[in-house]
Amino acid sequence: MARELGVEALDIALFEGRSHLNIHDVFSDLPRAAKRVNAVLEANGLRIADAFGQPGKVFEENAVNHPEASVRQSATEFFYRLLEFSLRCNGGHMTLLPGVHFKTESEEDSWKRCVDELAWRVEAAANVGVVMSVEGHLGSIIPTPRAASRLLDRVPGLTLTLDYTHFTYQGIPDSEVEPLMARTSHFHARGACRGKIQSTMSENTIDYDGVLRAMQKSNYKGFVVLEYVWTEWMDLNRVDNVSETIILRDLLLALERASPASAQ
Repeated sequence: MARELGVEALDIALFEGRSHLNIHDVFSDLPRAAKRVNAVLEANGLRIADAFGQPGKVFEENAVNHPEASVRQSATEFFYRLLEFSLRCNGGHMTLLPGVHFKTESEEDSWKRCVDELAWRVEAAANVGVVMSVEGHLGSIIPTPRAASRLLDRVPGLTLTLDYTHFTYQGIPDSEVEPLMARTSHFHARGACRGKIQSTMSENTIDYDGVLRAMQKSNYKGFVVLEYVWTEWMDLNRVDNVSETIILRDLLLALERASPASAQ
């Protein structure tokens, strides 16, 4: 299906309990799992765009900044396995969740631990040629553009997997999100509007023409990912994913063809 849609690459997700690939199956034999993924990608003329990992069914579970050292150790092991998986799949980019504010402690304590944990991960990934990013999203420690900027300021080398929809849902205008593009290494695109983190394109209020202009202005070189997903969380199972993916794909291609930069 991806090949027929004309995309160049796929994000490969390893989410606990809800991704096509089972984390435990993959991690139990990384060489075999990566070989299988590589074979399928190659057979369809595709490559990996991003390895995106979530080690828990909820954001707090195995979070990078969990207060308990034993849980952080599990998160550390997950990180290294995901990094190895990315490398074995010839990937150069990986995304993690940024952590959460744990209600049992001050927000600043959660922030400090988050900064410390992400800093060494960024360095470890960079040492093997992988760019690491976090996604600013609802329920995380960076649910707003301002919070995302603050985290990026505090963790040198950290980049962002940018998804306007988490901000659009809250009624945050595109103009407040756009400055994050300069610090973005991966981009998720889908329809959204206030109160709907995933909507049909007929309901969508994100100005994707403006998004592409912001990418040109910041010389963005990463992928634009068609990220319609199907899950009960936040009612993400209320649209026809295939149809909306095609509509969004066609819109982005039309906007790209119409842009002055394309004409040059």
